[in-house]
Amino acid sequence: MKFHKLYAALLFISPLVSATTLDLKLDKTMPAIEKFYLDLHQSPELSYHEQQTGQKIAKQLKQLDFKVTDNVGGFGVVGIYKNGDGPTIMIRTDTDGLPIIEQTGKPYASKVTVTNEHGATVGVMHGCGHDIHMSSFIGTAQQLVKHKDAWQGTLMMVAQPAEEVGGGAKAMLKEGLFSKFPTPDHVIALHVSASVPAGKVSMKNEYTMASVDSVDITVKGKGGHGAYPHTTIDPVVIASRIVLALQTITSRELSPLEPSVITVGSIHGGSKHNVISDEVKLQLTLRSYNPEVRLQQIAAIKRISQGIALSAGLEESLMPEVFVHEDESIPSTYNNPAQTNIVRSAISAAIGASNVLETEAVMAGEDFGLYGRTDKNIPITLFWLGGVEQAQYAAAQKSGTTLPSLHSSKFAPDYKVALPTGIKAMSNAAVALFNQ
Repeated sequence: MKFHKLYAALLFISPLVSATTLDLKLDKTMPAIEKFYLDLHQSPELSYHEQQTGQKIAKQLKQLDFKVTDNVGGFGVVGIYKNGDGPTIMIRTDTDGLPIIEQTGKPYASKVTVTNEHGATVGVMHGCGHDIHMSSFIGTAQQLVKHKDAWQGTLMMVAQPAEEVGGGAKAMLKEGLFSKFPTPDHVIALHVSASVPAGKVSMKNEYTMASVDSVDITVKGKGGHGAYPHTTIDPVVIASRIVLALQTITSRELSPLEPSVITVGSIHGGSKHNVISDEVKLQLTLRSYNPEVRLQQIAAIKRISQGIALSAGLEESLMPEVFVHEDESIPSTYNNPAQTNIVRSAISAAIGASNVLETEAVMAGEDFGLYGRTDKNIPITLFWLGGVEQAQYAAAQKSGTTLPSLHSSKFAPDYKVALPTGIKAMSNAAVALFNQ
């Protein structure tokens, strides 16, 4: 990801933004937040297994007098704090870790291992910064309760499981997140960045993260002896043709003004040097921003796969099977411009306009986008929280080296700087939305 261009704060000041900026004194509260972060970092849980993590979040919210409901959509937690009449603001964090063996070398590194669904032993690590998200989330809840005289309305804190597999937001919404609980007027979240120095945040209006689809293609054939290929219809050759042809969807079928990625991440077929198999399996990831582009991608994949199979002489019963994992599909994240301008102005006032950067959209995905795609048409905003230690960032910029990315076993955010920045940013963004 590339981040550049400081926003000139005056360009984005809205006449509706509250003039209230919280003067947060965090010196006394940060040791407990840091302790909470280190505990979360050292005890990560995989998607759909975040039971202990959910209980820790629930305990913290109960201590702040939130009305807490746990086990929502799995191990999700919803905390409600009513503070008079006013809008409902939802702040969301994600809670799951990743199957990664941590290699940061930090004294607090995760040493957790578990047995996965395939019977293999895997490490578990918060390699996407969800521990930063949760700690900032609790710190924000503390500050908003402490400064409740600065806002009125209903604060809705949502700790969502299973973000990494695209299932958590769907599960919570299906269980009635926006019907059993107050329907939010605004939804906001942060995500730690592995490309922005700690102490800064970055964001953009409109599309900021991509839709994500996982697609399986099963290519059929007629197997036989490798010495007699003329008596077979080779699925390896068909699959190879499909892989190459899929590259023309983005380059020749979609507008060059519409971002699109179609990547074949896995290809498996055959069992021996001299055997032509009956089947080859492909696994793809699709990325886009525009929902119409997503539909075009899927339709073109089906058409191209079938067309190549027909041209190879396969009958209708052996046409390729294209399966879209709809249960794992997530939409693009669209930052509502009006709301995002308010959030940007509030954060600029809180941490300084020079610390609020413009970011480019990325092709990574986040199921946070689902909260803005319900029939309630709720505006959402996700901003990036800088996580890179400042000296490390400066050295990488000077040398041109690549920093450890999100999902890297070596990603280690500078939590001592990132956490207070995230708490100040999120607390003030919420107050601004409460006080429009």
